[in-house]
Amino acid sequence: MDRLDLAGYLKRLGVPEREPSREALDELHEAHVRAFTFDNVDVLLEQHPGVGIEAVQGKFAGLGRGGYCFEHATVVAAALERLGYDVRRHLGRVGDPAAGTQQGRSHMVVEVVLDGERLLCDPGFGMSLLRPIPMTDGAESDQDGWPYRVVSTGDGLWGLQRFREAGWELAHTTDEYEVKPIDVVMAHHYTSTFPGIHFLTGLMVGKHLPGRHVMVTHRTVTVRRPGEATEHRPLRDGELAEWLRVLEVPLTTDEESRLLARVAAL
Repeated sequence: MDRLDLAGYLKRLGVPEREPSREALDELHEAHVRAFTFDNVDVLLEQHPGVGIEAVQGKFAGLGRGGYCFEHATVVAAALERLGYDVRRHLGRVGDPAAGTQQGRSHMVVEVVLDGERLLCDPGFGMSLLRPIPMTDGAESDQDGWPYRVVSTGDGLWGLQRFREAGWELAHTTDEYEVKPIDVVMAHHYTSTFPGIHFLTGLMVGKHLPGRHVMVTHRTVTVRRPGEATEHRPLRDGELAEWLRVLEVPLTTDEESRLLARVAAL
């Protein structure tokens, strides 16, 4: 935590250093998810620098690059601790066990306890929360037109649901076991190296843009707008390079060339 370049990170977000408050927490969380993509670019290029604070802040604060949950949660948790918040790190499982889609403990979120209230921060999901939501059974939050809800599933488990066309959908379930740095390293190692893992077999680049959320994969483009039907279509030939610019993914010329070649081979 002490090695985080807090000033550089806040400058990248465009927010000032403020005393802990719900307003300041909301501001930082939303600025983070609007500034950085959720992506697996480095995993796909087999050049991931790891989830240590130096590597993460080098990508986020230094380069303006995004990443996936372990990186997002690591840098947000460190920044919030430096700013004086009571922070706890949690791991969780993506998917719905009722639908047979739940995965291993391969997701990371951040809990903040502020004025006695537990708040779930989720800056590194495919379609991240814009702002924290209370960790109270049944708590709902309108995230600029996207409804979310937290539910207690028992045994200290917390489910995050998003309201979609077919109703409430369980995005992931978070547990309350203590998380140590080695747990994050091990989870990252699995999600970035295990044969057949989806982060190695396909591209994901997503970001909140004004009035919409865009997710681009090696095959599809998905655009979600509040209150409207989801637009989901095939990715056209040659279109990926254009989306990398729209989503402001700061790649070097060599990285972009290798990424386009890697995606073409998938």
